[in-house]
Amino acid sequence: MNTPFHRLRSCALALFCVCVAGTAAAQAQDASRFPTKPIRLIVPFPPGGSNDILGRFIAQKLTERMGQQTIVDNRAGADGMIGTELASRAPADGHTLLMISISFTMNPAIHKVRYDPIKSFTPVAQIASGPNVISSHPNFPAQNVKDLIALARKSKPGDLRYATSGIGGVNHFHGELFNQMAKVKLTHIPYKGGGPSMIDVMTGQVETVFGTLIQGLPHIRSGRLKPLGVGSAKRSPLLPQVQSIAETLPGYDGTIWWGLLAPANVPAPIIAKLNGEINAILRDPEMAKRLTAEAAEPAVTTPEAFGKLIADNITKWGRIAKEANIRAE
Repeated sequence: MNTPFHRLRSCALALFCVCVAGTAAAQAQDASRFPTKPIRLIVPFPPGGSNDILGRFIAQKLTERMGQQTIVDNRAGADGMIGTELASRAPADGHTLLMISISFTMNPAIHKVRYDPIKSFTPVAQIASGPNVISSHPNFPAQNVKDLIALARKSKPGDLRYATSGIGGVNHFHGELFNQMAKVKLTHIPYKGGGPSMIDVMTGQVETVFGTLIQGLPHIRSGRLKPLGVGSAKRSPLLPQVQSIAETLPGYDGTIWWGLLAPANVPAPIIAKLNGEINAILRDPEMAKRLTAEAAEPAVTTPEAFGKLIADNITKWGRIAKEANIRAE
């Protein structure tokens, strides 16, 4: 049947297909020319930290590879939320990127964020991951995670404590995850930074500390801290003799990761191009060397895989914060 209605519907469908094809072709052409101006990489933390160090290295390599300068813009404050909100409002053309770490997925659990951590952004690429480590004073009776759990179960509540760099930080979340999975109650002792927390464990003021491997490694190598377990799924090549926590608590994940986001609605071909460039940088031996210096390993992933990691972490840390009653200071 070839009625006027059917002819009209066929014409409308053909016009829609032409528009879709035209949009796809335009986006592909935009991607082939991208970038057309300098790229702004927002780092929502102060200079000198791991986010800034990795961000600047990525920026340098993107500048070399893409023919446009990538400029690092440090916008620190509010646990990274100021710079993150700024990036969420940037034009969706791929010329603004945001450096994030795992804390991006923890902030919504304890803060009222002024952006949607899923809908306001487009995942670009994960960059790297590295473990936390549980350490103690050298004279502490536990030699590993299994010993620590056994000791905690025999001790009175509050007798065993763990120090961290602060309330609501990555180390606090990792400590409470340990408590829940091990079914123990190590009491959280927060400090103003990772350095002070480790000093009090080295002097015997607190029994254990959850901290980043990069901060703890010099003290472990000097013998001032005793490592009990690393938070990655497998042992760290920097401490191959130290068991992973997951060897005792299967499924425990106390890693820190870093990655790049773009604002929402950046065309897929531009995201694909950025992802390809980032992954090429991560395969560079120089990048592997730089990450090793930060006690981390490169992570070559797709935008989709990185997006799933972010979504899963938001759910996970939201549950941990609720069950452990973690609240922002």
